[in-house]
Amino acid sequence: MKRLLTICLLLLLAAAYTAYAQEPELDYIEASELTLFGKVFQDTPNPYQRMDFELFGGWDEKDINLLEMSSGIVVSFKTDSPSIWVKPEFKHLPGTRNSGWAARGFDLYIKKDGKWLWAGVCNYKFDTKTENGRVLHLVKNMDNSLKECIMYLPTESKLLSVKIGVEKGSRLEAGEIPFRHRICLHGSSFMHGVCTGRAGQTVPGFLTRMTGMQFCSLGVSGDCRMQPQFAAALAQADVDAYVFDAFSNGSDKTVEENMFRFIETIQSARPGVPLIFMSTIWRERRNFDREHDDAEGRKIAMADSLMKIAVKKYKDVYYIKSDATSAMHETSVDGVHPGDYGYYLWAESVRKPILRILHRYGIR
Repeated sequence: MKRLLTICLLLLLAAAYTAYAQEPELDYIEASELTLFGKVFQDTPNPYQRMDFELFGGWDEKDINLLEMSSGIVVSFKTDSPSIWVKPEFKHLPGTRNSGWAARGFDLYIKKDGKWLWAGVCNYKFDTKTENGRVLHLVKNMDNSLKECIMYLPTESKLLSVKIGVEKGSRLEAGEIPFRHRICLHGSSFMHGVCTGRAGQTVPGFLTRMTGMQFCSLGVSGDCRMQPQFAAALAQADVDAYVFDAFSNGSDKTVEENMFRFIETIQSARPGVPLIFMSTIWRERRNFDREHDDAEGRKIAMADSLMKIAVKKYKDVYYIKSDATSAMHETSVDGVHPGDYGYYLWAESVRKPILRILHRYGIR
C-alpha cells in the first residue's frame, strides 16, 4: 500500500514538474506602453478607464462606476512569440449575468490574409485577491512569424494594469491603429456589450472590423438618456462623427426632456459634424409582457416623432433604423439584450446606412 502511495505521489510530482516545465519564461510590457485605441476620450488618468472625471464634471456615482470600466478599449501590438499571455491587476471584477469571457476576459484577434481572425480568449474569476497578477494564456503553439494583434479589454471589469506577456527573447512592439478615422458610438448596455460572449463581439467591435473604421465605444449600461453631463463631454470629443443608441434607456418622458438639448449642446461645439441616431431594437420581452410592451411602444413613438422634427430642424442630424432580430426571433438572451449573433445583426443592419452618411462628409 505504501509503495502504491509513493508511486502515485511520484506521478503527481512528475506531472506537476512537466506542466511547470512547459510554461515558458516570459517578458512583459504594460499594454499602455503599446498602442491603445477605441476610446472616445484618449487621455485619461488611468489609461484603462474611459473618462477624465477631472476634465469633465457633473457625474453621478452610476456614471463613474460605468465609465471606469474598460469596455471597448483595444490594445494593438506586434509579436513573433509562439504564445501570448496576459497578466492583469484589477480594481474590480464583476459578478454579472454577462458572460465571464466578456465581462472579465481578454479577447485576441490576429490579422491573417488581410482579415482579422479570432485567435484566443481567457477569463478571470470574481476575486481580485486571487486573480490579480495571475498569468493566463490567450493562444499557444503558433509559428514564429511576426503577427499583427489586437486585444479587447473586458467589458465590465475595472483595470489598474494589464501586461502583455510573450516568450523570452521574442519581439513585442507597439502596433499601429489599424482602423481609419474616429467615430464615437455612445449608447446603452447594448453598446457596452452586455450579454456578449466575448469582449470583441459588441456592436462597436463588429462595426470596426466590418468597415475598417474605428468606432470608439462609450457604452454605459442602463445610463444613456442624453443627460447634460454626457452631452457636455461629448461636445469636446476629438471625433469625426457621432453615432448614438440614445433611445434604448429611459422613457418617453426622458426622450422628450433631453433630446433637443442634447443635439444643440453638441452641435454648438461641433458644427458640421454628423450626428447619427439609431432607433432602438425590438425586445423579445415585449412579445407577451403587456406592461413592458406599452412602455417601450410609448418611448419608441416619442423618439420617432421627435426625430422626424430633428432631421428637418437641425443640419447634419440623421435617424436610421436598427435591427437585431432574426426571422425566428431567437437572438435574445434575456428578453432585452441580444447575444453575439443579435449584435452582429444589429451592426450589419446599420453598416450601410452609416457608411452612406459618412461618405457625404468625406469619411471613407
